Amino acid sequence: MNLITSRDNPLLKAIRRLAQDPSAYRKQGQFWLEGDHLCRAALVRGLQPTHVLMAESFWAEQGGDWTQAGAQMCVVPDALFATLSALESPARMGFVVASAAQAAVMPDAPTVVLDRLQDAGNVGAILRCASAFGYRQVLALQGTAALWSHKVLRAGMGAHFGLHLVENLSETDLDQLKIPLLVTCVHEGPYLHELLSRRELPNRCAWVMGHEGQGVRESLMHKATLKVRIAQPGGEESLNVATAAAICLHASATAGL
Repeated sequence: MNLITSRDNPLLKAIRRLAQDPSAYRKQGQFWLEGDHLCRAALVRGLQPTHVLMAESFWAEQGGDWTQAGAQMCVVPDALFATLSALESPARMGFVVASAAQAAVMPDAPTVVLDRLQDAGNVGAILRCASAFGYRQVLALQGTAALWSHKVLRAGMGAHFGLHLVENLSETDLDQLKIPLLVTCVHEGPYLHELLSRRELPNRCAWVMGHEGQGVRESLMHKATLKVRIAQPGGEESLNVATAAAICLHASATAGL
C-alpha cells in the first residue's frame, strides 16, 4: 500500500486532469473511474486497473475487499481525495485504467451511431440503452461527446464495459456497415408502431441518433435505408434523443419476439 499525502503527486495531478478535461484520456492513454459501483462493473467485465485509489476512511472500512483488483493500492487523506473529484458528493475510491487501442468497426453487429451528440448525460443514457437491448456496438462520429470522459462514464453506469465502442469516426467509416441504417424523422416515413405491427422492423440494424438541436445530418438522412417516425399523441414537436433511442432500440430488440 502506497500512502500519498502531497497534492502535487504526479498521479493525483493526472487524475485531476482526467476528471476535469473531457478529452484528457486521449492524451494520457488512461481514464478515471470514480466510485465503487463503476469499479465493480469494470472488474466484472475483466478490466484491470493500473492503480486503485482510496480515501483513508474507505481503506479502513473496505480496503481488504479490493485486493483482487491486482493493482497498485494508493491511499490518500480524505480531504486530498476530495480534490480529485468532479462530483458534488465525491466518492471515496476509484480506478485508473489504461485505455485500449481504438477498435475496428464490426460490419454486422447491431449498432447505434451517435451523430454529434453533445450532452454527456444523453450519450451515457444511450450507451445504457444499447447495452440493455443487445446493441453491442456504438459508433461515435466526430463532434460527439468523448465516450470515455468522466461525465459520460458516470452517466453510462458501467455500460461501457460490455460494449464495442469506436469513436472519432467520419461519415464514410459507416460505409463498412453491412446492415440497414435507420433514422428517426419528424415528418417522413412510417410510424414505428406500424412497422412493429406489420413485423417490418429489422432487429439487426444500425440506428442513427442525431445532434440534440439539429438532429441527424442531412447526408445521413439520404443514406438511410429507412426513416421512422415515433407517434406522439400528446402533441410535442420532438423527444429528447436519449428517450427516442430507448423507444427505437427496444422496439427493434423485441421485433422478432
